[in-house]
Amino acid sequence: MSLEEHKKIKLKNVKVMVVTISDTRTYETDKSGKVICELLSKNYFEITSYQIIRDEQADIKSTLISGIQDMNVDVIITNGGTGISNRDVTFEVVEELIDRPIPGFGELFRMLSYEEIGSASMLSRAIAGIANGTVIFSTPGSTGAVKLAMEKLIVPELVHIVNELKKDN
Repeated sequence: MSLEEHKKIKLKNVKVMVVTISDTRTYETDKSGKVICELLSKNYFEITSYQIIRDEQADIKSTLISGIQDMNVDVIITNGGTGISNRDVTFEVVEELIDRPIPGFGELFRMLSYEEIGSASMLSRAIAGIANGTVIFSTPGSTGAVKLAMEKLIVPELVHIVNELKKDN
């Protein structure tokens, strides 16, 4: 089977949890979380949960663990907390939780981001991996970064990734 044929195989109801990590955003002001939800819905993915949580390690960890343990969640997409400031702790939490990293996500994200914003892209600590069978993607919080990650990397491969994880079950 060719890669294109393989990618056309569609899982029904890929279930996604969306988490915005921010000390300042609200449901009214969270443009990035809304972009994620819109792109998921437009591409027929099921959003099982959309939350905004504070940029605190304990809050991030408990929210992600809840999603990992939820049988109705195949994928968790976070935005925010991936920079280098002292308040940005998403990377550390996700890195601790994943048992199989997907290093290509962060590498490709920074490469594509470099084409758009230049050398500042090296400050991004976008990360992805598998945690107990659940895919986690962590993107920066800017709307431009979210659109880039979703349109160029996540949406095109989401079904393929989930199919790969479920094929042995």
